[in-house]
Amino acid sequence: MKIYNSEVINSCLPFDCDNTDLNDFFCNDALNYSSELLGKTYCFTLDETPEIIVCAFTISNDSIKTFLLPNARKKKVIQNIPRQKQMKSYPAVLIGRLGVNKNYRFLKEETERTGKQLMDFIKSWFIDGSNKTGCRFIVVDSYNEVGPLKYYSDNEFIPLFSSEEQEKEFTGIDTGSKLETRLMYYDLILLKG
Repeated sequence: MKIYNSEVINSCLPFDCDNTDLNDFFCNDALNYSSELLGKTYCFTLDETPEIIVCAFTISNDSIKTFLLPNARKKKVIQNIPRQKQMKSYPAVLIGRLGVNKNYRFLKEETERTGKQLMDFIKSWFIDGSNKTGCRFIVVDSYNEVGPLKYYSDNEFIPLFSSEEQEKEFTGIDTGSKLETRLMYYDLILLKG
């Protein structure tokens, strides 16, 4: 893993994950996010061809504020947290951006898929004993499209709200508007069990 900085950008071929918005972020905004302390971007390159970025992701601190959730969803989120430890807010890390090079998404076997390997790495990174901060959840604001939603669902992420209508209501989005993204979460305690 490498920190995605100007040295990496200048020594690598342009990153292309086949998504215009993500490509633009990794090309034009990732360094600004880092300098403004809004998010930190990392990447993996090929060992044999280090100028090829295989995948990149940006993370930042976040939280799940259970007091802002409908009761049924709150119960679902905190179901594995001991009652004496229940709080109004739980520490989380936000995957703000995540992209896999379009040429390295699918390898021969399901277990070799780059996107799955990347998500497994991110999950294990935050339960590692050398992690510098407490983090119970990973959250993501996934594009509300079949491909990204399936990717996160396949990686055991759960929608924070039970429906798009409920998410619009509780996040203050006009009910007539299209929901561009869906909030999803993963409980890291599942890996500790």
